[in-house]
Amino acid sequence: MSNFKILSGGWSELQSAVGPVREAVFIREQQIAPADEWDAQDLVSLHFAVMDGEACIATARLLENHSIGRVAVLSSSRGKGIGKLLMLAVIEVAKKQGRPFVKLSSQVHAIEFYVGLGFKVQGEEYLDCGIPHIDMRLELE
Repeated sequence: MSNFKILSGGWSELQSAVGPVREAVFIREQQIAPADEWDAQDLVSLHFAVMDGEACIATARLLENHSIGRVAVLSSSRGKGIGKLLMLAVIEVAKKQGRPFVKLSSQVHAIEFYVGLGFKVQGEEYLDCGIPHIDMRLELE
């Protein structure tokens, strides 16, 4: 995994890298409407990009309310531990920032992935953009 580099920064810095990943995964692959994908939170979130050389292959964002969102790994890069690498980096930054917890809205198929990182399911399943989700939380303190 040493040839992967994780960048973090604002939307203006990373939009050109992470935007195409989110478009490929959420808009094209999962058929989420562009109006539902792009929102005002992009401007105020800390964005993460997993770089394989010059190419961004995965992304996530950390919001002011401690939510981790828009976690996406290109289909060609899945199954290689990149999602775990990315999430551990986001969690580490959240810890360094002194956040008491992080939370996310997991697609139901990904629950076990997040449980493996220490997240716990909270509440009941619901639909978001027609896809089953469930809230999850990880205590950092």
